[in-house]
Amino acid sequence: MTRKKLLEMIEEGEGPYIEFKQRFSSHQKIAKEIIAFANTKGGYLLFGINDDRSICGVQSEKEVAALIEETLRDYIIPPPTIETTYFEIEGKEIVLVYVQESNNKPLRINDYNAGIDINTAQVYVRTSDKSVLAGKEMIKILQTTTGRTSLTNYNVGKIEKAVFTYLENKEFITASELSEKANVSLRRASRSLINLVRAGILQIHVKDNGENFFTQSQ
Repeated sequence: MTRKKLLEMIEEGEGPYIEFKQRFSSHQKIAKEIIAFANTKGGYLLFGINDDRSICGVQSEKEVAALIEETLRDYIIPPPTIETTYFEIEGKEIVLVYVQESNNKPLRINDYNAGIDINTAQVYVRTSDKSVLAGKEMIKILQTTTGRTSLTNYNVGKIEKAVFTYLENKEFITASELSEKANVSLRRASRSLINLVRAGILQIHVKDNGENFFTQSQ
């Protein structure tokens, strides 16, 4: 990362791959941001930058680095891969943390459980300029991406046809809407939508409240 590239990033503002922080707030909040980037496409955390893109700097880059290491060690499982770089701009210290997209999804807040419980796990993903809690469907899809498994020769049945019919007049569909439309259980509707995503037929999205919805793939 060059100084010029960093200044361009600050000018660009927050988005799917960029998050500004005035300072280190709490381990839990920083863990949330790191998890979201690692579960999505990766991204950058910039400490010492205000939301309005002004540069405020951090009091101690060493302290920020130490707190980040604590976050990685104690608050996130499985551990993500990051790179930390330090800059001085306008006489102020900036800490840049690059979070790589993980090959071992989903990452979650450390709950000290051996395995992941999708009913209680705090899994975050990045959508637009926010890090939001992932719903059950998103967690299951993240689990399939670890092995890079996709569905081939997928058979289209009654439930799938109900999805296509619904999306002829609507922009998106949720598991609860499909459950009602196809007269099937919520679990079966959810499973069908997940399979359609894995087959590349649908795309999954997350609202700010964590609710999943699905659209046709472009």
